[in-house]
Amino acid sequence: MRIVFMGTPEFAVAPLKELIRNGYEIAGVFTQPDRPKGRGKKPAPSPVKIAAEKAGIPVFQPERIRKTGIEDLRNLKPDLCITAAFGQILSQEILDIPPMGNINVHASLLPKHRGAAPIAYAIMNGDRQAGVTTMFMDAGIDTGDMLLQESTDIGESETCGELTERLSRIGADLLIRTIRQLETGNLERIPQNQEEMTYDPMLDKQMGIIDFTLDCNLVRGRINGLNPWPCVSVPIQGERLKLLRAVNCGGAGDPGTVISSDPKTGLVIACGQGAVKVLEVQAPGGKRMKAEDYLRGHGIPAGTILKEDVQ
Repeated sequence: MRIVFMGTPEFAVAPLKELIRNGYEIAGVFTQPDRPKGRGKKPAPSPVKIAAEKAGIPVFQPERIRKTGIEDLRNLKPDLCITAAFGQILSQEILDIPPMGNINVHASLLPKHRGAAPIAYAIMNGDRQAGVTTMFMDAGIDTGDMLLQESTDIGESETCGELTERLSRIGADLLIRTIRQLETGNLERIPQNQEEMTYDPMLDKQMGIIDFTLDCNLVRGRINGLNPWPCVSVPIQGERLKLLRAVNCGGAGDPGTVISSDPKTGLVIACGQGAVKVLEVQAPGGKRMKAEDYLRGHGIPAGTILKEDVQ
């Protein structure tokens, strides 16, 4: 079986490596073009490109695969295409190329959380569980028939970055099980229930402006779900302090008010209902650190208002 793999971020690396480890023939890898990264804004390869080149697999980086990547894909003559967070929409012309179809590794419990950022939204929405679904792709966005699915509990203070790493490993194992069932003819197609469908928009920097009038569960979810990007930040003493990890805790006050701010008790902020305790922060140009350590060198008086206009 000749496989073409399409993926870009770190989430897709474990599935690619697991295919290689299990001896599948990877004819080529498609990934996004190198993008500017870091303070120097120098073009940097995607994690999938790095993994593919290390394994000696040909890499293709069309800006839009629907326009400039079709012939390359045809020339590879894949029996099966696999995508995992590729970041580009595949046209029907592309979907028709591999005779065994196109399998997608999607990081949600479909039909919930279709879209480009399912892990972040699962945390932000206060879901108790997240998961991975393998599916046959069609021309819609995450609308194809489901194949296999596996769920996992979301930790109270688990960030999007941490959950992504766990789901990547789960997805890698699920993908191999899916392909093996496909090879033996035992793979069942399960149509998605459209009544249970949710679709989430892409993340943007503006989402990092937090509305503390929300319930503490949603505030906690926003803080944890937007870490590592774009991160929630609040105005404190003339700078914006990133809030990177939080849990719910007891306390009450006007939304956005610092209830306590002490190296012993930590940083506690009132929400519309309940309060959150911030566990990790990062100042501009600084390293991420425990909130208690930050408070040893930066006093934030109790009663400080962190509330700001939400745009």
